[in-house]
Amino acid sequence: MINRLIEPSSGRLEINGTDILDQPVTELRRNIGYVIQQVGLFPHRTVGQNIATVPRTLGWDKQRTAERVEELGRLVGLEAAMFDRYPDELSGGQQQRVGVARALAADPPVLLMDEPFGAVDPIVRNRLQDELLALQQQVHKTIVLVTHDIDEALRLADRIALLNVGGILEQYATPDDLLRDPANEFVEQFVGQDRGMKRLTLKTVAELPYTQGPVVDATATTTEALAVAEAHGVDWVGVVRDERFLGWADRTDLTNGAVMADLPVARPSARVTPDSSLRNAMELIMTGRTSVAVIDDGGRFGGVVTLDTIRSSLGSELGS
Repeated sequence: MINRLIEPSSGRLEINGTDILDQPVTELRRNIGYVIQQVGLFPHRTVGQNIATVPRTLGWDKQRTAERVEELGRLVGLEAAMFDRYPDELSGGQQQRVGVARALAADPPVLLMDEPFGAVDPIVRNRLQDELLALQQQVHKTIVLVTHDIDEALRLADRIALLNVGGILEQYATPDDLLRDPANEFVEQFVGQDRGMKRLTLKTVAELPYTQGPVVDATATTTEALAVAEAHGVDWVGVVRDERFLGWADRTDLTNGAVMADLPVARPSARVTPDSSLRNAMELIMTGRTSVAVIDDGGRFGGVVTLDTIRSSLGSELGS
């Protein structure tokens, strides 16, 4: 209905403040990218020709079109060597990338995606979802994506419109609000009984308030470290130097007043980055230590995260 393949019978649909019925349908569609089920590439056209479909329709010259095809190839991760291949020579994931590139060719403000990853296996689908999220960080489009997979919707969407049979809107909300406060029984059943756990995949460690935890500087003495361990009720302490996390030291080694830099430390296997999901952090906590170290890509120590920290951030629904 957005691109008027089906004409609206009532109501009003606007793109950038303009009613879609107030402009020629051909003009409307040329300003909307469309990624359909089963990709829908033209089998008799090469990859490059498929991507160039809309620019050529708009009358772009050859040089401008070629530059745009090359730019989009880089954007979606297609090598230039693929441009002369035909769709049946590509994998399902590669075909999907071509479909996205074709939809973005004329730089439309709106991108429609109809079950875009339904035809690929779960591993490829997961990778393509990651790529779509990364791509959106660069192109900043309004994307309307239709899916029957609630986990896919929760992972990709900023907002979700959950429709019942007959197109009845049951709830329109952010993924977190949908899980935290379902509007009715239908929504609650649709998102599943594990909605509390699903919320853990939506939030990242960066959203938590870090604490220093049982961590000391490498210049501290073992006596000082032992006092920290006792204060936190743990049998180990973390050691940092110049904001970098060196590892964990066992409490049994905290003797003789030595300096922590002289003690053996275990490399931090229980570690997360600020971008890690809360679910990942909780799994590490449940299978290992009572807390995990937060270490960024530069190796800098940010603090520790505990199960209580995660529980407090989500409230009592964590156990629902």
